[in-house]
Amino acid sequence: MEIQTINTTPFDDQRPGTSGLRKKVKVFQAPHYLANFVQSIFNALEGYQGKTLVVGGDGRYYNREALQIILKMAAANGFGKVMVGCGGILSTPAASCVIRKYKTFGGIILSASHNPGGPDDDFGIKYNTCNGGPAPEKITEAIYSQSREIAEYLTMEAADIDLDTIGMQQLGNMSVEIIDPVSDYADMMEQLFDFDAMRALLTSGTFTMRFDAMNAVTGPYAQEILEKRLGAAAGTVLRGEPLADFGGAHPDPNLVHAKELVASMSSNDAPDFGAASDGDGDRNMILGRDFYVTPSDSLAIIAANAAHVSGYAQGLAGVARSMPTSQAIDRVAAALGIDCYETPTGWKFFGNLLDAGKITLCGEESFGTGSNHVREKDGLWAVLFWLNILAVRKQPVADIVHEHWQQYGRDVYTRHDYEGIATEGANALMQQLRARTGELSGQSFGDYTVELADDFSYTDAVDNSVSSNQGIRILFDNGARIVYRLSGTGTEGATLRVYIEQPETNPDKLEQDPQVSLAELIRLSSTIAEIEKFTGRTAADVIT
Repeated sequence: MEIQTINTTPFDDQRPGTSGLRKKVKVFQAPHYLANFVQSIFNALEGYQGKTLVVGGDGRYYNREALQIILKMAAANGFGKVMVGCGGILSTPAASCVIRKYKTFGGIILSASHNPGGPDDDFGIKYNTCNGGPAPEKITEAIYSQSREIAEYLTMEAADIDLDTIGMQQLGNMSVEIIDPVSDYADMMEQLFDFDAMRALLTSGTFTMRFDAMNAVTGPYAQEILEKRLGAAAGTVLRGEPLADFGGAHPDPNLVHAKELVASMSSNDAPDFGAASDGDGDRNMILGRDFYVTPSDSLAIIAANAAHVSGYAQGLAGVARSMPTSQAIDRVAAALGIDCYETPTGWKFFGNLLDAGKITLCGEESFGTGSNHVREKDGLWAVLFWLNILAVRKQPVADIVHEHWQQYGRDVYTRHDYEGIATEGANALMQQLRARTGELSGQSFGDYTVELADDFSYTDAVDNSVSSNQGIRILFDNGARIVYRLSGTGTEGATLRVYIEQPETNPDKLEQDPQVSLAELIRLSSTIAEIEKFTGRTAADVIT
């Protein structure tokens, strides 16, 4: 087994986004492309020689081939050991769990999250640090800097590792341990939640649920926990086999892409509880009978009911939400007398707050919720949290949400996504909005007067680092908000996300359809930003 030095030249498109580097599979398959980025990760790090690295992915197309490249490069670069999920499978939250449990140096996660998979679709890679969370900006910028200077990478001439047999193997001087990808994570869930109460609910004969794994990574985790450990009926987990192309479906747990589950929740024989997770297992959608729980409301309700869950009954240190996420969690935090932090979009911004013990729960409106148990958002964890609440409160999902609105008020909320738009037009839209923030302040649009318009900037409460240009906010004097930002998770064109929110405390209006309640704000969001002019679109592609 000989270490090889391969000459290469830089690629100019390897700047990591909010969740690592994402491109089309064919881009990653180009000679040297993946290897360049992996070597750039190693070059940006220090002190890893002889240490342990965790590697795994969501099982999408090119996952197994990429793992073999990474393993040989890790051996050539001097890692002492790599832990790999059997079959190359390791959900993103499970990878964080393994990194933290075994105190490894860090991990490489192969995933494009909720993006479609297949030979013509998306692939992704990101580095997580020793706390189990996504690398902070200073590391991702260092990786990008290395990628622009790279001239060579190290690999090893060796046979491929058997990814499908649990146990130890050797690759040069490096040990490779193929691990059960599910057991450590499932054991942790059993420590956090009241499995006895949840088991009693699921085996009562009067309660049913459906979990749509979307042919993605969470299937084996949900089958082990829900069907085996908690006794849910066989078939509770739908589409439970991870497939390289996700069965040709889009593995994004929202009302559009999980339409079969959504339809079943409105049928005559609808289950009591429905949920879904995404490609790499870090997102979630929560449903009751004929009822959809927005991610923002879900985070707030989890916080308000944390005392019912054994792993969180000792109280919450604080909470945090991404800036575009609704202010529902803020109201719960105020009632509990705890701090609520507003961060940019991207889970890495929660890491310092979690590590410093300033927060216990955190979440984003983009179907991500989590806590201090790992340093990633965690889809199945959120589903189990809801299941635990249902087991204790013994009420339907809709009743729990309605009672929450009655107690705290409702932040009526929607997100409109304009997908695959021309990058030039998207950038021009944001630039003109940014230039107009000063003149927008004080302007009136019908019943809405702008109190403040700005480009959100965040100062980290722990290390005082500053992250600027995180989204245009238009804040109205009645508490309503419109937020515009470009997503960093796509691989083709640009995605403009528009977030629209308005507080509502009138009991007679709490249950109105958000698209009806927010109709005027939705119209304003398009008019103020001149969306049709810059994008050519007259309507959003996805509304949640």
